[in-house]
Amino acid sequence: MKKLVYSLLLIIGILVIIIMCLEAFTSYTVSESINKKAPVKTYQEIIINASAQKVYHIMSDIDHWEDWHSDVKDTKLNGVFKKGSTFDWKSGGLTIHSTLHTVQPEHKIGWSGKAFGAFAIHNWSFIEHDGKTTVKVEESMEGWLVSLLSNTFQKGLENSLQIWLKNLKVQAEKR
Repeated sequence: MKKLVYSLLLIIGILVIIIMCLEAFTSYTVSESINKKAPVKTYQEIIINASAQKVYHIMSDIDHWEDWHSDVKDTKLNGVFKKGSTFDWKSGGLTIHSTLHTVQPEHKIGWSGKAFGAFAIHNWSFIEHDGKTTVKVEESMEGWLVSLLSNTFQKGLENSLQIWLKNLKVQAEKR
């Protein structure tokens, strides 16, 4: 019985060391464009009956995302909303630390973020025409955990962005 317990502890210890090494020694390329070679990527868009200014204002107000988008929690912008600023948040059970890489008022917002076993690049654009705004979002995800569970992450990402866009539409079309 002792040998079984020691064997299990040894296996668990080895797995912990492997995961710690994967986290410590995996590097990601921070970019303003999504990684076209990432194992998980998606593109979504929606038309919102509101100005680009209003939609941009809602998306740039990171501290209040959770007021209208239930898939995110504990959002905290560290400083002012500008290129290079960081923010922390939770989504899909992951705690994420992100950095804004694109801030073009009323036109584009982009960030990259790292979580356990994952790295994502998000790009949002807002194109206004005749009082309506087409919101386009593209995202790529990579990392050892994403590669291991790519089908699960792909479905989760697509569903998450669809919900995010629908919630953004509802929020922007209020008033």
